[in-house]
Amino acid sequence: MAKGVKPRVKVPKTASAGDVITIKTLISHKMESGQRKDKKTGKIKPREIIHRFTCDFNGQNVIDVKLEPAISSNPYFQFKAKVPTSGEFKFTWYDDDGSIYSTSKKIAVG
Repeated sequence: MAKGVKPRVKVPKTASAGDVITIKTLISHKMESGQRKDKKTGKIKPREIIHRFTCDFNGQNVIDVKLEPAISSNPYFQFKAKVPTSGEFKFTWYDDDGSIYSTSKKIAVG
């Protein structure tokens, strides 16, 4: 598991039924390519790259992104979603080393 990984998301707290909202996500992750050497040991640093990002709303998939090795450190996503009812967004990031990072945010629809 990579050190210092922190997922952050911004979802409006409230919306009206049928509104299209903007969601912003960022995960602090160094995205090690597996091609650089450790300066102290001279050994190749193991690859640690977020290779997939998903967002679900009340169990239904909203976005599923496959990331390639050329992605920058601290991947940022901004996308829109239509919210028909109150519920919860679940965000998940998948790391090459098998680690899974997730967080969730609720939204109230009135």
